[in-house]
Amino acid sequence: MRKERKRRSADDCDMVNNRGSAHYRTSATAKFLPRKPSPYSITLYIIILFAFSVFVFVFYSKDILEDEQKTLFSEESQPQQIPDEQLWEAPFSYGLRPCVKPTIRYKVAQGWDRYLTVRSNGGLNQMRTGISDMVAVAHIMNATLVIPQLDKRSFWQDSSTFSDIFDEIHFISTLEGDVRIVKKLPKELESVPRARKHFTSWSGMSYYEEMTQLWNDFQVIHVAKSDSRLANNYLPLDIQRLRCRALYHALRFSPSIENLGKKLVERLRSREGRYIALHLRYEKDMLSFTGCTYGLTDVEAEELRIMRENTNHWKMKKINSTEQRIGGFCPLTPKEVGIFLQALGFPPSTLIYVAAGEIYGGNTHLSELTSRFPNVVFKETVATQEELKEFTNHASQTAALDYIISIESDVFIPSYSGNMARVVEGHRRFLGHRKTITPDRKGLVKIFDELETGQLKKGSSLSDLVIQLHENRQGAPRKREGPLPGIKGRARFRTEESFYQNPYPECICGRSKAH
Repeated sequence: MRKERKRRSADDCDMVNNRGSAHYRTSATAKFLPRKPSPYSITLYIIILFAFSVFVFVFYSKDILEDEQKTLFSEESQPQQIPDEQLWEAPFSYGLRPCVKPTIRYKVAQGWDRYLTVRSNGGLNQMRTGISDMVAVAHIMNATLVIPQLDKRSFWQDSSTFSDIFDEIHFISTLEGDVRIVKKLPKELESVPRARKHFTSWSGMSYYEEMTQLWNDFQVIHVAKSDSRLANNYLPLDIQRLRCRALYHALRFSPSIENLGKKLVERLRSREGRYIALHLRYEKDMLSFTGCTYGLTDVEAEELRIMRENTNHWKMKKINSTEQRIGGFCPLTPKEVGIFLQALGFPPSTLIYVAAGEIYGGNTHLSELTSRFPNVVFKETVATQEELKEFTNHASQTAALDYIISIESDVFIPSYSGNMARVVEGHRRFLGHRKTITPDRKGLVKIFDELETGQLKKGSSLSDLVIQLHENRQGAPRKREGPLPGIKGRARFRTEESFYQNPYPECICGRSKAH
C-alpha cells in the first residue's frame, strides 16, 4: 500500500509538472505569435502590395517602351540606305543609240534666190530649239537661211549675237548638206519688200508647203518668232532627224563657252567624282510668271504680283497661288528640293551644282537647301572671277555654261519643267539616256503637306513613298507622250510632250540602225 501511495504521489507530481510545463510553453508561444490581424491592417497591407506591384510594372515597362520608341524613331527618322549604283547609275537603255543620218529619199534644199530671215525669241534654250525648227522650215520651203538674230528684248536683256554664243562657222558647215546658210542677207536684197510672217505654232508639212506660195511675190520672208513653229509629231522622218542634227550637232557653243564649260566639269569631278546638276528654277521671273508664292513673305508675294502686272506680254495677271501649287504648276522650293533629295537617299555630302540664275530671296531661301546639303556650288564658286569676266551681263552665255555642266552631270534634276529642263532631258536621252530624275510636283505637294501637318514623318516611310512615286521618272527609254485626253483643236498640241524633250523614236534607235 505504501508503494502504491508513493507511485500515485509521483504520478500526481508528474501531472503538476506537465501542466506547468504546458502552461509555460503556451505563454512562451503567445509572446511570439501575432495577434489576430484587424481589417484595417489587411487593407493597408493590400494597398502597399498593390502600390509596389504598380511601381515594378511602370519601372520595367518604361524601359521597354523607351527601347520600342528608340527603334521606332530610328526607323522613322532615318532615310533608307540606298546603294550607290541605285542612286547614280543611268537607267537601262536597251542598247539604243543616236540615229540622225538622212534616209535615201532625202533631198538637199537649194534655195539660192529665196531667203528666210529669223528673229529668235526667248531665253537660250527657247532660241536653240526655235533655230533648229527654222533650219527644218528652210529645208521644207527650199530657202536659204540667214543666220538668225537673237532676242535682245527678253527678261534677261542680253545683247549677245549669234557668234557670241554659237560656233557660227561650225553651224554653217555642219548643215551644208541640208540647207544653205549665209551670215547676212545680200546687200541688193536689204531694201526689197519682204513678207513678214508669224508662222502658226505646231504646224505640219502641209502648212509650210502652202507658205511656199509667198515666193511668188517675195524673195525674202521674215519670221518674227521662231519658237514652237513645228509640230512635235506626224512629220516625215527626215525632217525630225534634221531637227536633231541642227540641235545636237550644228548648234555647238562658241569655243570660249565650250572650253570653260569643260573645265568646270573637270573641276567638279575632281572634287567628289560625281555630282548632281540641279536646275533650281527659283528665280524672280519664274515665280512671278507662275504666280507661285508658297513659302514667301507677304512683301515678296506683292513684289512678284507687281512684276507680273507690269510685264505686258504675260497674259495671266490674276493667279491663285494655292491652286497652282496643288495642280503641280509651281517650281519646287529650295526646302522641298532638300526634302526630296533626302527621301531619294542622297547623303548630305552629295555635291550639287545649281544650274540657275539668281535665287529669289538669296540665302534666306537657299539656306533651307544648304542646311540639308551643305556641298552646294554655283558657277561663281567653281570658276574664277577672271574666267567669268567676259560673260558678265550676258545671261544667255552663262546659261550655256549651265547647259554644258547639266548635260555632263551624273544626275540631272529640274525643279520645274521649263525650256532648259525639257531640252536638257531630251539631249541626255539622245546621248544614251543619262539619268534624269523629273520630280512629280503634283504628287510631291501632297506628301509635303502631310509632312507639314504631321500626318507623315520623315524617314523610311517618306522615302518609300517618294522612291515609288519616281520609279518611272528616271530618264529610261519610252516613246513620246501625246496630248492629254479630252482636249480638242489646236489646244491639244500644247499638252503634247515636246519633240526636243524626247526625240525617241525618230532620232534614237536600236544598235543595228544607229548612225
